[in-house]
Amino acid sequence: MKYTNELRVYYADTDSYGVVWHGTYLRWLEAARVEYTDRILGIDLKKMMENGILLPLVELNIKYKHSAKLDDRLILETEISEMRPSAIVFKQTLKNKDTGVVNIVGTVTCVAVDTAKNKMFRRLPEIFTQAYCGLTCGAK
Repeated sequence: MKYTNELRVYYADTDSYGVVWHGTYLRWLEAARVEYTDRILGIDLKKMMENGILLPLVELNIKYKHSAKLDDRLILETEISEMRPSAIVFKQTLKNKDTGVVNIVGTVTCVAVDTAKNKMFRRLPEIFTQAYCGLTCGAK
């Protein structure tokens, strides 16, 4: 299942040429993953942290295809492309709302970390597998 949100490029998102600064994309991607986890999976990351589970990013791959510019209206689509035993892989695509031109395509891999042991879980906690199964198991 995809989570889609709309963005607008503001001056603070750009460099002196009115082109989106590369670090801005990372902020947008993270915000969309947080929203996906909350709205689609139904997992509150703050409560999860209070229960000793973190979900850090361990791998990031972004293909920059076309620069977004000041005042562009954008669509950011986020979905889980793969659920591994110990990791979640998100696929994220940012495109121009008016033209459909793809700006970036990214994959982000996150793992679950037990804060009490300061170690990665060998298997994702049940909260993730149950939420993911709720999206995929019922669809079959």
